[in-house]
Amino acid sequence: MSKNDFPKEEFAERLGRVRRAMADQNLDWLLVFSPISMHWLIGSDAKAHQVFQCLIVSTEPGPLVIFGRAGERSEYLLDTMADDVRIWGGPEPADPVDVFSHLIDEFGLKRGRVGMEVPAYYLHPHHYVRLKTLLGAALVAEPTDLINDLKVVKSPREIAYVRRAAEIADLGMVAFRKTMAEGKSELEVCGAIYHAMLTANGGIPASTLNLSGGERSAFAHGAPTERRFKQGDFGNVEYGGSYRRYHATIGRNYVVGKPTARMKEIHDLTREASDAAIAEIRDGVAAIVPHEAAKRVIATAGLGHARIHTTGYGIAPGFPPSWGEPINMNGGSTYTLAAGMVLSIEPPIYLHEERLGARLIDNVLVTKTGAELLSRDSRDLIVI
Repeated sequence: MSKNDFPKEEFAERLGRVRRAMADQNLDWLLVFSPISMHWLIGSDAKAHQVFQCLIVSTEPGPLVIFGRAGERSEYLLDTMADDVRIWGGPEPADPVDVFSHLIDEFGLKRGRVGMEVPAYYLHPHHYVRLKTLLGAALVAEPTDLINDLKVVKSPREIAYVRRAAEIADLGMVAFRKTMAEGKSELEVCGAIYHAMLTANGGIPASTLNLSGGERSAFAHGAPTERRFKQGDFGNVEYGGSYRRYHATIGRNYVVGKPTARMKEIHDLTREASDAAIAEIRDGVAAIVPHEAAKRVIATAGLGHARIHTTGYGIAPGFPPSWGEPINMNGGSTYTLAAGMVLSIEPPIYLHEERLGARLIDNVLVTKTGAELLSRDSRDLIVI
């Protein structure tokens, strides 16, 4: 992702929406810490999310100020829409919050009303506590999902990138089917998936690939190992395809050899639950409705206790370790679905006592009248 992936007009439209939302919420300033938000607003692809970086946005027209470590200065200047680049560190280390405190004074943030993102992965707790102290009473909105809520509906160009990510994910699944065999190691098969996606000019996925089977079949997010596939293994492979930071996820269940009746039952049940959720998806529907539809299918089969994962969630441009958006389809969700959202649908069944687990993962684009399935890969149980 860079500032060249979208026209200047699209970035300007996004900034205008952010400033209007800030005004509606009576905010003078917004401190943006999520690299996903920065990516959407200024086209930043910088790796500084590992440390301290912040985009300072004013409600009033004016320069967009990015503050980050010195190592990213050139990238900020050449590859983002930021107007003003401020740095910390350099040849010798520095305390980023100490340096940032001077910007707080320079821009007069403590004389205004400040909103602040508090992302789960990208703001160190120690930094967060010190920022709260520095801003004091001026900090009136934290955490805020202001930008997250604006970007859940994708633009036509964003949707085109998601479609390409889905095509790339499908290529990975083709490689899985071709490479998967008794005696192969899990890591060897995963290498083929990544090779297929990267040679198709896909990006590095924001989250790691999950692959588990055999006695590890009930691992909901099992990492691939040196373990070799053997007759009777039943498991799941899931990962994300990436294109210009936009992601599409996919997950399929597999068996080495002839599946047992129980294996077929839980695979078919995850597919039925997924279909039930997708059938409820359309513009204007409460996000909890598809969740309840999938929940009923699994509960009717007497396996409600095995549904230990979300029914689905929004898919975003991703930075490690996640590609997810705040919208979730689970109990208590307050979101309403809208045309242009991209969702991962993945109601699961995990039975620890039986050492069996299944999760079918597909992404859909919400439309005015329903949901468009983005993957073209077969959703049947993969029999090796």
